[in-house]
Amino acid sequence: MSVKWKYLIAIPLLVCLCGCSIILQKRNPNDLDKIDNLSTELSQERLAREQLERARNELAEQLKKEIEEKQIRVEMLNKGLVITFIDEVLFDSGKAELRTSAYSVLDRVSTVLNNQVRNRDIAIEGHTDNQPIKQSNWKSNWELSTARATSVLHYLEDNRDIDPKRLSAVGYGEFRPVASNDNKADRAQNRRVEITILPEKIIKNKSGDMK
Repeated sequence: MSVKWKYLIAIPLLVCLCGCSIILQKRNPNDLDKIDNLSTELSQERLAREQLERARNELAEQLKKEIEEKQIRVEMLNKGLVITFIDEVLFDSGKAELRTSAYSVLDRVSTVLNNQVRNRDIAIEGHTDNQPIKQSNWKSNWELSTARATSVLHYLEDNRDIDPKRLSAVGYGEFRPVASNDNKADRAQNRRVEITILPEKIIKNKSGDMK
């Protein structure tokens, strides 16, 4: 057989084999499902991120004065969108009852919680510095930090109609500092309450499993 005829036979055969391979790959339902699922997840993550970004921008506007005075911080962190209050904004020293002046601040925050992110869960954390409690009825900083977080929770539920199913509260005492406790300024940073708007990934789905 001449070289010319060998090429004429070989080329269609190659095209046929390659074509069969491509057709088989296109018809693999598992691959298509994986691509669809990945695309859906990426789209959901993008929308969730945009939702938190809008909430952050609204909070920055609502709390502009307090942010400028370094009384409040609004940050996007790994655990979610975090609103950090220096303890003096909400509480008197050694106390767990909300100051009257705190109501206005929490009201502005709750407006965003009830509108821009009404489908998100909210975690409230109380933190203290490492100074022992001397002149109060609290046994330790654990109790004080927990009571403060719970006070914020009850205000949001009782006065701002936030669904209690969305809320959780915890006190960490002195054990999750954001600064050293070596001087007065750093200790002031550690005495704080954080309201975190949680990302959807760590919210329980209907089956009770974690996303």
